[in-house]
Amino acid sequence: MAFLDDFYLLTSQPAREIFEAIRDLPIIDAHNHCDVKALSENRKFQDIWEAEAATDHYVWECLRKCNVPEELITGKKAGNHEKWMALATAFDKIAGNPTYEWVHLDLKRRLKIDLEINAENGEEIWQRSKEILSRPEMAQQELIRSMNVESMCSTDDPADSLEFHQKLAASPLAGVVRPTFRPDKAMNIAKADWNDYLDTLAERWNRKIDKLDDLLDVLRQAHDFFAQMGCRASDHGVNVPYGYHVNKEDAETLFNKARQHHALSDGEIIAWLSWFLNEVAELDAEKGWVFQIHIGAVRDVRRSLYEKLGPDVGGDISDHMTNYVAPLLPLLNRFDNRLKIVLYNLNPIHHGTLAQLTRAFGYQVSLGLAWWLNDSFIGMKRQLEYVGTVDLLSNMAGMVSDSRKILSYGSRHEMFRRTFAETLGEMVGRGQIPLKAAHKIARSLTYDRPKQLFGF
Repeated sequence: MAFLDDFYLLTSQPAREIFEAIRDLPIIDAHNHCDVKALSENRKFQDIWEAEAATDHYVWECLRKCNVPEELITGKKAGNHEKWMALATAFDKIAGNPTYEWVHLDLKRRLKIDLEINAENGEEIWQRSKEILSRPEMAQQELIRSMNVESMCSTDDPADSLEFHQKLAASPLAGVVRPTFRPDKAMNIAKADWNDYLDTLAERWNRKIDKLDDLLDVLRQAHDFFAQMGCRASDHGVNVPYGYHVNKEDAETLFNKARQHHALSDGEIIAWLSWFLNEVAELDAEKGWVFQIHIGAVRDVRRSLYEKLGPDVGGDISDHMTNYVAPLLPLLNRFDNRLKIVLYNLNPIHHGTLAQLTRAFGYQVSLGLAWWLNDSFIGMKRQLEYVGTVDLLSNMAGMVSDSRKILSYGSRHEMFRRTFAETLGEMVGRGQIPLKAAHKIARSLTYDRPKQLFGF
Protein backbone atom coordinates (compact mmCIF):
# COMPACT_ATOMS: atom_id res chain seq x y z
CA MET A 1 0.00 0.00 0.00
CA ALA A 2 1.55 3.30 -1.11
CA PHE A 3 1.21 6.69 0.60
CA LEU A 4 -2.39 7.96 0.21
CA ASP A 5 -3.12 5.51 -2.60
CA ASP A 6 -6.58 4.16 -3.46
CA PHE A 7 -6.37 1.70 -0.56
CA TYR A 8 -5.29 4.30 2.03
CA LEU A 9 -6.61 3.12 5.47
CA LEU A 10 -8.51 0.26 3.81
CA THR A 11 -6.99 -3.15 4.54
CA SER A 12 -9.75 -5.53 3.44
CA GLN A 13 -12.02 -6.09 0.47
CA PRO A 14 -15.22 -5.41 2.45
CA ALA A 15 -13.75 -2.11 3.67
CA ARG A 16 -12.90 -1.10 0.10
CA GLU A 17 -16.38 -1.99 -1.14
CA ILE A 18 -18.02 -0.03 1.68
CA PHE A 19 -15.84 3.01 1.03
CA GLU A 20 -16.57 2.96 -2.70
CA ALA A 21 -20.28 3.08 -1.85
CA ILE A 22 -19.96 6.19 0.33
CA ARG A 23 -16.92 8.06 -1.02
CA ASP A 24 -18.91 10.32 -3.36
CA LEU A 25 -21.92 11.01 -1.14
CA PRO A 26 -22.55 14.75 -0.57
CA ILE A 27 -20.86 16.23 2.49
CA ILE A 28 -23.00 17.26 5.46
CA ASP A 29 -20.76 19.34 7.76
CA ALA A 30 -22.80 20.55 10.74
CA HIS A 31 -19.92 22.26 12.57
CA ASN A 32 -17.03 24.25 11.17
CA HIS A 33 -15.37 27.63 11.59
CA CYS A 34 -15.47 28.88 8.03
CA ASP A 35 -14.69 32.51 7.22
CA VAL A 36 -18.17 33.42 5.96
CA LYS A 37 -17.04 36.86 4.80
CA ALA A 38 -14.28 35.42 2.61
CA LEU A 39 -16.65 32.76 1.29
CA SER A 40 -19.35 35.32 0.46
CA GLU A 41 -16.75 37.37 -1.43
CA ASN A 42 -15.67 34.22 -3.29
CA ARG A 43 -12.03 34.98 -2.56
CA LYS A 44 -9.12 33.03 -3.92
CA PHE A 45 -6.17 32.04 -1.79
CA GLN A 46 -3.03 33.94 -2.72
CA ASP A 47 -0.66 31.09 -1.93
CA ILE A 48 -0.38 27.67 -0.30
CA TRP A 49 0.55 29.08 3.12
CA GLU A 50 -2.64 31.14 3.24
CA ALA A 51 -4.70 28.15 2.13
CA GLU A 52 -3.12 25.56 4.42
CA ALA A 53 -1.50 27.16 7.43
CA ALA A 54 -2.41 30.79 8.02
CA THR A 55 -5.47 29.93 10.15
CA ASP A 56 -4.83 26.33 11.23
CA HIS A 57 -3.65 25.92 14.81
CA TYR A 58 -3.18 22.17 14.21
CA VAL A 59 -0.37 23.10 11.81
CA TRP A 60 0.99 25.74 14.21
CA GLU A 61 1.24 23.25 17.08
CA CYS A 62 3.08 20.73 14.91
CA LEU A 63 5.57 23.36 13.74
CA ARG A 64 6.22 24.49 17.30
CA LYS A 65 7.00 20.88 18.23
CA CYS A 66 9.57 20.92 15.39
CA ASN A 67 11.18 24.00 16.97
CA VAL A 68 10.19 26.29 14.11
CA PRO A 69 10.46 29.91 15.39
CA GLU A 70 7.11 31.56 16.16
CA GLU A 71 7.93 34.37 13.72
CA LEU A 72 7.79 31.75 10.94
CA ILE A 73 4.40 30.53 12.17
CA THR A 74 2.27 33.46 13.33
CA GLY A 75 4.76 36.33 12.96
CA LYS A 76 3.99 39.53 11.09
CA LYS A 77 7.44 40.22 9.67
CA ALA A 78 8.09 36.94 7.85
CA GLY A 79 6.41 36.53 4.47
CA ASN A 80 4.24 33.61 3.45
CA HIS A 81 6.92 32.13 1.17
CA GLU A 82 9.42 32.10 4.02
CA LYS A 83 6.85 30.51 6.33
CA TRP A 84 5.97 27.85 3.76
CA MET A 85 9.60 26.89 3.22
CA ALA A 86 10.06 26.56 6.99
CA LEU A 87 7.00 24.27 7.05
CA ALA A 88 8.31 22.23 4.13
CA THR A 89 11.71 21.82 5.75
CA ALA A 90 10.14 20.55 8.99
CA PHE A 91 7.28 18.53 7.53
CA ASP A 92 9.02 15.13 7.51
CA LYS A 93 9.10 15.34 11.31
CA ILE A 94 5.29 15.61 11.41
CA ALA A 95 4.73 12.22 9.71
CA GLY A 96 2.41 10.07 11.83
CA ASN A 97 0.31 13.03 12.94
CA PRO A 98 -3.02 13.35 11.04
CA THR A 99 -2.04 16.90 10.02
CA TYR A 100 0.57 15.31 7.76
CA GLU A 101 -2.13 13.30 6.01
CA TRP A 102 -4.71 16.12 5.81
CA VAL A 103 -2.33 18.60 4.18
CA HIS A 104 -1.09 16.03 1.70
CA LEU A 105 -4.68 15.02 0.93
CA ASP A 106 -5.49 18.67 0.26
CA LEU A 107 -2.60 18.91 -2.17
CA LYS A 108 -3.41 15.65 -3.92
CA ARG A 109 -7.22 15.88 -4.07
CA ARG A 110 -7.83 19.61 -4.50
CA LEU A 111 -4.68 20.91 -6.20
CA LYS A 112 -3.67 17.69 -8.01
CA ILE A 113 -0.11 18.01 -6.74
CA ASP A 114 1.23 14.53 -6.00
CA LEU A 115 4.45 15.48 -4.24
CA GLU A 116 5.58 14.84 -0.70
CA ILE A 117 6.13 18.02 1.28
CA ASN A 118 9.79 18.31 2.22
CA ALA A 119 12.75 20.65 1.84
CA GLU A 120 13.52 19.39 -1.67
CA ASN A 121 9.95 19.82 -2.98
CA GLY A 122 8.95 22.91 -1.03
CA GLU A 123 9.80 25.48 -3.71
CA GLU A 124 8.19 23.47 -6.52
CA ILE A 125 4.99 23.02 -4.49
CA TRP A 126 4.98 26.75 -3.73
CA GLN A 127 5.27 27.73 -7.39
CA ARG A 128 2.85 25.14 -8.77
CA SER A 129 0.22 25.75 -6.09
CA LYS A 130 0.42 29.51 -6.55
CA GLU A 131 -0.48 29.14 -10.23
CA ILE A 132 -3.21 26.58 -9.52
CA LEU A 133 -4.79 28.67 -6.75
CA SER A 134 -5.11 31.60 -9.16
CA ARG A 135 -7.44 29.65 -11.45
CA PRO A 136 -11.19 30.45 -11.49
CA GLU A 137 -12.11 27.00 -10.17
CA MET A 138 -10.07 27.67 -7.04
CA ALA A 139 -12.33 30.49 -5.81
CA GLN A 140 -13.84 29.49 -2.48
CA GLN A 141 -17.43 29.02 -3.62
CA GLU A 142 -16.24 26.83 -6.49
CA LEU A 143 -14.16 24.78 -4.03
CA ILE A 144 -17.22 24.17 -1.87
CA ARG A 145 -19.15 22.94 -4.90
CA SER A 146 -16.27 20.79 -6.16
CA MET A 147 -16.10 19.05 -2.77
CA ASN A 148 -19.83 18.30 -3.09
CA VAL A 149 -20.73 20.07 0.16
CA GLU A 150 -24.49 19.93 0.39
CA SER A 151 -24.91 21.57 3.81
CA MET A 152 -22.44 23.27 6.13
CA CYS A 153 -22.86 25.24 9.34
CA SER A 154 -20.58 28.07 10.41
CA THR A 155 -20.13 29.21 14.02
CA ASP A 156 -21.73 32.58 14.78
CA ASP A 157 -22.23 34.91 17.72
CA PRO A 158 -25.72 36.25 18.63
CA ALA A 159 -24.32 39.75 18.05
CA ASP A 160 -23.45 38.88 14.45
CA SER A 161 -25.44 40.69 11.76
CA LEU A 162 -25.17 37.60 9.49
CA GLU A 163 -24.76 40.01 6.57
CA PHE A 164 -22.39 37.63 4.81
CA HIS A 165 -24.83 34.77 5.18
CA GLN A 166 -27.35 37.03 3.50
CA LYS A 167 -24.89 37.61 0.66
CA LEU A 168 -24.43 33.86 0.30
CA ALA A 169 -28.20 33.43 0.14
CA ALA A 170 -28.06 35.33 -3.16
CA SER A 171 -25.08 33.33 -4.47
CA PRO A 172 -24.72 29.90 -6.12
CA LEU A 173 -24.32 28.55 -2.56
CA ALA A 174 -27.85 29.58 -1.57
CA GLY A 175 -29.18 27.09 0.97
CA VAL A 176 -25.79 25.47 1.52
CA VAL A 177 -24.26 27.62 4.29
CA ARG A 178 -26.21 28.05 7.51
CA PRO A 179 -25.34 29.92 10.70
CA THR A 180 -25.08 28.25 14.10
CA PHE A 181 -26.14 30.07 17.29
CA ARG A 182 -23.02 30.16 19.54
CA PRO A 183 -23.75 32.27 22.68
CA ASP A 184 -20.60 31.41 24.65
CA LYS A 185 -19.66 35.05 25.23
CA ALA A 186 -23.00 35.78 26.89
CA MET A 187 -22.67 32.62 28.98
CA ASN A 188 -19.09 33.18 30.17
CA ILE A 189 -19.92 35.51 33.05
CA ALA A 190 -16.50 35.12 34.67
CA LYS A 191 -14.63 36.52 31.67
CA ALA A 192 -13.15 39.98 32.13
CA ASP A 193 -14.89 41.26 28.98
CA TRP A 194 -18.38 39.91 29.80
CA ASN A 195 -19.88 43.32 30.55
CA ASP A 196 -18.31 44.81 27.43
CA TYR A 197 -19.76 41.98 25.39
CA LEU A 198 -23.26 42.56 26.78
CA ASP A 199 -22.94 46.19 25.75
CA THR A 200 -21.99 45.06 22.24
CA LEU A 201 -24.94 42.68 22.17
CA ALA A 202 -27.27 45.46 23.33
CA GLU A 203 -25.99 47.80 20.63
CA ARG A 204 -26.45 45.15 17.94
CA TRP A 205 -30.11 44.66 18.85
CA ASN A 206 -30.76 48.30 19.77
CA ARG A 207 -31.77 47.34 23.31
CA LYS A 208 -30.57 48.03 26.81
CA ILE A 209 -29.44 45.04 28.83
CA ASP A 210 -29.88 46.26 32.38
CA LYS A 211 -31.97 43.37 33.72
CA LEU A 212 -31.96 39.62 33.24
CA ASP A 213 -35.22 39.87 31.29
CA ASP A 214 -33.49 42.27 28.92
CA LEU A 215 -30.84 39.65 28.20
CA LEU A 216 -33.48 36.97 27.70
CA ASP A 217 -35.40 39.19 25.27
CA VAL A 218 -32.27 39.96 23.25
CA LEU A 219 -31.25 36.29 23.11
CA ARG A 220 -34.73 35.35 21.91
CA GLN A 221 -34.65 38.12 19.30
CA ALA A 222 -31.28 36.90 18.04
CA HIS A 223 -32.46 33.29 18.15
CA ASP A 224 -35.50 34.16 16.03
CA PHE A 225 -33.32 36.03 13.54
CA PHE A 226 -30.93 33.08 13.23
CA ALA A 227 -33.92 30.83 12.56
CA GLN A 228 -35.03 33.14 9.74
CA MET A 229 -31.53 32.79 8.28
CA GLY A 230 -31.80 29.00 8.18
CA CYS A 231 -30.12 28.12 11.48
CA ARG A 232 -30.88 24.63 12.76
CA ALA A 233 -28.67 24.35 15.83
CA SER A 234 -27.04 26.06 18.76
CA ASP A 235 -23.55 25.23 19.92
CA HIS A 236 -21.90 25.55 23.33
CA GLY A 237 -18.22 25.17 24.10
CA VAL A 238 -17.72 24.22 27.74
CA ASN A 239 -15.23 22.36 29.87
CA VAL A 240 -17.88 20.97 32.23
CA PRO A 241 -21.48 20.87 30.89
CA TYR A 242 -23.18 22.34 33.93
CA GLY A 243 -26.93 21.84 33.62
CA TYR A 244 -28.22 22.07 37.19
CA HIS A 245 -31.66 23.55 37.88
CA VAL A 246 -31.33 27.20 39.00
CA ASN A 247 -34.26 29.49 39.79
CA LYS A 248 -34.64 32.62 37.69
CA GLU A 249 -34.56 34.75 40.84
CA ASP A 250 -31.14 33.37 41.75
CA ALA A 251 -29.90 33.88 38.18
CA GLU A 252 -31.11 37.48 38.33
CA THR A 253 -29.12 38.07 41.51
CA LEU A 254 -26.00 36.73 39.80
CA PHE A 255 -26.66 38.83 36.71
CA ASN A 256 -27.03 42.02 38.74
CA LYS A 257 -23.91 41.29 40.75
CA ALA A 258 -21.80 40.68 37.65
CA ARG A 259 -23.31 43.64 35.80
CA GLN A 260 -22.12 45.81 38.70
CA HIS A 261 -18.60 44.42 38.17
CA HIS A 262 -18.55 42.33 41.35
CA ALA A 263 -16.68 39.03 41.23
CA LEU A 264 -18.66 35.79 41.50
CA SER A 265 -17.62 32.77 43.52
CA ASP A 266 -16.97 29.44 41.81
CA GLY A 267 -20.37 28.16 42.98
CA GLU A 268 -22.11 31.26 41.60
CA ILE A 269 -20.38 30.86 38.25
CA ILE A 270 -21.53 27.24 38.05
CA ALA A 271 -25.09 28.33 38.88
CA TRP A 272 -25.04 30.96 36.11
CA LEU A 273 -23.62 28.55 33.54
CA SER A 274 -26.30 26.02 34.46
CA TRP A 275 -29.12 28.53 34.21
CA PHE A 276 -27.84 29.84 30.89
CA LEU A 277 -27.50 26.43 29.20
CA ASN A 278 -31.02 25.51 30.29
CA GLU A 279 -32.47 28.75 28.91
CA VAL A 280 -30.91 28.32 25.47
CA ALA A 281 -31.93 24.66 25.45
CA GLU A 282 -35.51 25.82 26.02
CA LEU A 283 -35.29 28.14 23.01
CA ASP A 284 -33.92 25.29 20.90
CA ALA A 285 -36.64 22.90 22.03
CA GLU A 286 -39.32 25.36 20.94
CA LYS A 287 -37.90 25.50 17.42
CA GLY A 288 -36.89 21.86 17.06
CA TRP A 289 -33.21 22.78 16.79
CA VAL A 290 -30.26 20.58 17.69
CA PHE A 291 -28.54 21.53 20.97
CA GLN A 292 -24.82 20.78 20.58
CA ILE A 293 -22.41 20.70 23.49
CA HIS A 294 -18.67 20.56 22.80
CA ILE A 295 -17.32 19.25 26.08
CA GLY A 296 -13.94 19.13 27.76
CA ALA A 297 -11.70 21.93 26.45
CA VAL A 298 -9.36 23.41 29.05
CA ARG A 299 -8.42 26.65 27.38
CA ASP A 300 -5.14 28.53 27.06
CA VAL A 301 -2.96 26.44 29.38
CA ARG A 302 0.29 27.86 28.00
CA ARG A 303 0.40 31.32 29.50
CA SER A 304 3.15 32.79 27.31
CA LEU A 305 1.30 31.76 24.15
CA TYR A 306 -1.97 33.28 25.32
CA GLU A 307 -0.35 36.52 26.46
CA LYS A 308 1.43 36.94 23.13
CA LEU A 309 -1.20 35.69 20.65
CA GLY A 310 -4.52 35.37 22.50
CA PRO A 311 -7.01 32.47 22.35
CA ASP A 312 -7.45 29.76 19.70
CA VAL A 313 -3.77 29.55 18.76
CA GLY A 314 -2.96 26.03 19.97
CA GLY A 315 -2.83 26.27 23.75
CA ASP A 316 -5.83 24.10 24.65
CA ILE A 317 -5.97 20.61 26.18
CA SER A 318 -8.46 18.29 27.86
CA ASP A 319 -8.65 16.97 31.42
CA HIS A 320 -9.37 13.27 31.97
CA MET A 321 -10.52 13.98 35.55
CA THR A 322 -13.59 15.99 34.50
CA ASN A 323 -16.89 14.60 35.79
CA TYR A 324 -19.65 14.98 33.20
CA VAL A 325 -22.44 12.85 34.63
CA ALA A 326 -23.71 14.72 37.69
CA PRO A 327 -23.64 18.18 36.05
CA LEU A 328 -25.28 17.01 32.82
CA LEU A 329 -28.03 14.73 34.14
CA PRO A 330 -30.41 17.51 35.28
CA LEU A 331 -30.42 19.06 31.80
CA LEU A 332 -30.80 15.71 30.04
CA ASN A 333 -33.74 14.79 32.26
CA ARG A 334 -35.43 18.18 31.95
CA PHE A 335 -35.42 17.92 28.15
CA ASP A 336 -35.91 14.17 27.88
CA ASN A 337 -37.77 13.41 24.61
CA ARG A 338 -38.32 17.06 23.72
CA LEU A 339 -34.88 18.28 22.59
CA LYS A 340 -32.35 16.87 20.13
CA ILE A 341 -28.97 16.90 21.92
CA VAL A 342 -25.53 16.06 20.53
CA LEU A 343 -22.55 15.54 22.84
CA TYR A 344 -19.04 16.02 21.41
CA ASN A 345 -16.13 14.81 23.49
CA LEU A 346 -12.53 16.06 23.49
CA ASN A 347 -10.89 13.43 25.71
CA PRO A 348 -10.98 9.79 24.48
CA ILE A 349 -11.10 8.50 28.05
CA HIS A 350 -14.68 9.82 28.28
CA HIS A 351 -16.02 8.01 25.19
CA GLY A 352 -17.34 5.26 27.43
CA THR A 353 -19.27 7.45 29.83
CA LEU A 354 -20.80 9.57 27.10
CA ALA A 355 -21.72 6.58 24.94
CA GLN A 356 -23.46 5.05 27.95
CA LEU A 357 -25.31 8.33 28.57
CA THR A 358 -26.53 8.54 24.99
CA ARG A 359 -27.63 4.91 25.19
CA ALA A 360 -29.59 5.54 28.40
CA PHE A 361 -31.39 8.60 26.99
CA GLY A 362 -32.55 7.01 23.76
CA TYR A 363 -33.06 8.38 20.28
CA GLN A 364 -33.04 12.11 21.03
CA VAL A 365 -29.53 12.19 22.54
CA SER A 366 -26.68 11.43 20.14
CA LEU A 367 -22.93 11.18 20.37
CA GLY A 368 -20.95 13.41 18.02
CA LEU A 369 -18.16 11.89 15.98
CA ALA A 370 -14.66 12.05 17.44
CA TRP A 371 -13.79 15.73 17.69
CA TRP A 372 -10.64 17.87 17.79
CA LEU A 373 -7.80 15.82 19.34
CA ASN A 374 -9.77 12.63 18.59
CA ASP A 375 -10.13 13.57 14.92
CA SER A 376 -7.72 11.03 13.44
CA PHE A 377 -7.78 7.48 12.14
CA ILE A 378 -6.95 6.09 15.58
CA GLY A 379 -9.26 8.45 17.48
CA MET A 380 -12.27 7.87 15.23
CA LYS A 381 -11.74 4.13 14.91
CA ARG A 382 -11.50 3.54 18.66
CA GLN A 383 -14.61 5.63 19.27
CA LEU A 384 -16.57 3.84 16.53
CA GLU A 385 -15.53 0.43 17.83
CA TYR A 386 -16.62 1.26 21.37
CA VAL A 387 -19.85 3.00 20.44
CA GLY A 388 -20.80 0.09 18.21
CA THR A 389 -20.72 -2.24 21.21
CA VAL A 390 -22.50 0.08 23.69
CA ASP A 391 -24.76 2.50 21.82
CA LEU A 392 -25.75 2.40 18.14
CA LEU A 393 -23.51 3.57 15.31
CA SER A 394 -26.66 4.47 13.40
CA ASN A 395 -27.64 6.96 16.15
CA MET A 396 -24.42 8.97 16.05
CA ALA A 397 -24.64 12.53 14.76
CA GLY A 398 -22.36 12.36 11.72
CA MET A 399 -18.92 13.71 10.87
CA VAL A 400 -18.06 17.40 11.32
CA SER A 401 -14.86 18.97 10.00
CA ASP A 402 -14.49 21.57 12.81
CA SER A 403 -12.09 23.17 10.33
CA ARG A 404 -10.97 26.77 9.89
CA LYS A 405 -9.82 26.16 6.33
CA ILE A 406 -11.96 25.27 3.36
CA LEU A 407 -9.43 23.04 1.61
CA SER A 408 -9.63 20.54 4.47
CA TYR A 409 -13.39 19.92 4.42
CA GLY A 410 -13.04 17.20 1.82
CA SER A 411 -9.93 15.71 3.41
CA ARG A 412 -11.43 15.54 6.90
CA HIS A 413 -14.56 13.84 5.62
CA GLU A 414 -12.55 11.48 3.41
CA MET A 415 -10.45 10.35 6.38
CA PHE A 416 -13.63 9.72 8.36
CA ARG A 417 -15.28 7.77 5.53
CA ARG A 418 -12.22 5.60 5.05
CA THR A 419 -11.93 5.04 8.81
CA PHE A 420 -15.60 4.13 9.09
CA ALA A 421 -15.37 1.76 6.11
CA GLU A 422 -12.29 0.09 7.63
CA THR A 423 -14.05 -0.31 10.99
CA LEU A 424 -17.16 -1.81 9.42
CA GLY A 425 -15.05 -3.97 7.10
CA GLU A 426 -13.31 -5.52 10.11
CA MET A 427 -16.71 -6.28 11.66
CA VAL A 428 -17.78 -7.95 8.42
CA GLY A 429 -14.54 -9.91 8.30
CA ARG A 430 -15.06 -11.18 11.84
CA GLY A 431 -18.56 -12.31 11.00
CA GLN A 432 -20.21 -9.77 13.33
CA ILE A 433 -22.42 -8.16 10.71
CA PRO A 434 -23.37 -8.95 7.11
CA LEU A 435 -21.94 -6.81 4.33
CA LYS A 436 -25.41 -5.54 3.39
CA ALA A 437 -26.01 -4.18 6.90
CA ALA A 438 -22.56 -2.57 6.89
CA HIS A 439 -23.39 -0.73 3.66
CA LYS A 440 -26.64 0.52 5.15
CA ILE A 441 -25.01 1.82 8.34
CA ALA A 442 -22.18 3.41 6.36
CA ARG A 443 -24.56 5.44 4.22
CA SER A 444 -26.76 6.32 7.19
CA LEU A 445 -24.02 7.80 9.38
CA THR A 446 -22.20 9.43 6.47
CA TYR A 447 -25.23 11.18 4.98
CA ASP A 448 -28.80 10.22 5.87
CA ARG A 449 -28.59 10.50 9.67
CA PRO A 450 -26.97 13.97 9.93
CA LYS A 451 -29.25 15.31 7.20
CA GLN A 452 -32.33 14.08 9.06
CA LEU A 453 -31.06 15.06 12.51
CA PHE A 454 -30.30 18.68 11.61
CA GLY A 455 -33.28 19.07 9.30
CA PHE A 456 -31.30 20.02 6.19
